[in-house]
Amino acid sequence: MTTTGFSDVLERRIADRQLGWMDVRTKLQHFALINYAVPIDRLRPHIPEDRFEIVPFEIGNQTCGLLSVVPFLDDDFHYARLAPFAKFSFGQTNHRVYVIERSTREHAVWFFGTTLGSRLVHFARSLWRIPWHYATYDIDCQYDSDTSRYRRYRFDVKSDWCSCDIELEDTGEPMSLLEGFDSIEQQKLILTHPIEGFFYRLNGSLGTYSVWHDEIALTTAHAARLHFSLYERLEILSRDEMTRPHSVLMCPETLFEIHLPPRRPGASQH
Repeated sequence: MTTTGFSDVLERRIADRQLGWMDVRTKLQHFALINYAVPIDRLRPHIPEDRFEIVPFEIGNQTCGLLSVVPFLDDDFHYARLAPFAKFSFGQTNHRVYVIERSTREHAVWFFGTTLGSRLVHFARSLWRIPWHYATYDIDCQYDSDTSRYRRYRFDVKSDWCSCDIELEDTGEPMSLLEGFDSIEQQKLILTHPIEGFFYRLNGSLGTYSVWHDEIALTTAHAARLHFSLYERLEILSRDEMTRPHSVLMCPETLFEIHLPPRRPGASQH
């Protein structure tokens, strides 16, 4: 795809905004993208190859996929039309890989799963069999609006499925072109606007849901401390490799809309 092609898809995804009766609107605070370049062979066993292609990147003289950990605080999670008065705040972390859906050739993400610091997770698991897992969150983030950077960014997440130890150092510098990408337009589309997410439901069947959000103004950061128990357990990343991410990007606040309920791939959302 050309630079113009990536820009056109990004514009279409931003413009294509619909709000269904069960859709969620939430303000994400302390949003981060922690990306790892992982040899594709380590990722293939966890993703159905007949439906998805892992996006290949040439990074460090080898062909890799990009795995992304996305922590944030849901500040006012609510059903925008169904129950706009009932708002919740909790920590959340998404664990995902950048993929291309073979049938549509659209860029998307494959979810290993998600942790949430709310009992709402049990409702979602029971009703939709979605791979969300309960966790406790200790979040210590201080953003300095005068300097437009974080003075402190720490997430301590405890979960039987994936515990996380995250400490980042914000540079305050805007996102630049990262290794493996050919243009900023390509990078924005793949890293920040994969609006469709796919996953294995708890019963083993495939599921999907989509999101909407505007462009995200990201700054670059460095890792001070990183560990994710899931990737050590799955032998995707060693403890040492987790300390050396491909890239870290941050944003103090952004608005997301989540189109629910999850559906079968190929089924209409609304």
